[in-house]
Amino acid sequence: MPQNLKFRQLPGLYAIVRLAPNTPVPAWATTGDFTSITRTADELSIVCSAENLPANVKSQHNWICLKLEGPFPFSQTGVLLSFIEPLSNNGVPIFAISTYDTDHVLVQEEFAGATLQFLDKAGHTLIAGDDAS
Repeated sequence: MPQNLKFRQLPGLYAIVRLAPNTPVPAWATTGDFTSITRTADELSIVCSAENLPANVKSQHNWICLKLEGPFPFSQTGVLLSFIEPLSNNGVPIFAISTYDTDHVLVQEEFAGATLQFLDKAGHTLIAGDDAS
């Protein structure tokens, strides 16, 4: 069942970087209002402010970050699906990150305008302001 969600756009642009799995977590990856660091046997995946990237580290795209207004209880199903389905149905690539309380959806900067239109049409509400908490 579709849900009408509230979300906000975090300020600035973000980068998504893939490093070798045994790479130590770099200091530049640990600062800012929103970062995500995930290590698997195959990679070290970092999401951080694009401003943090050193010149020798590249990200294929600049991304905007949309934060769903949680928290959502673990028993509440379909939250992320309700948010990303209108994007998927319209060919918008996303990168999703779930935290304990909520979800963050990153969208390539060139899809930002269309993304906000698709989400509005689906009944989701953009909250104005730059509060990243």
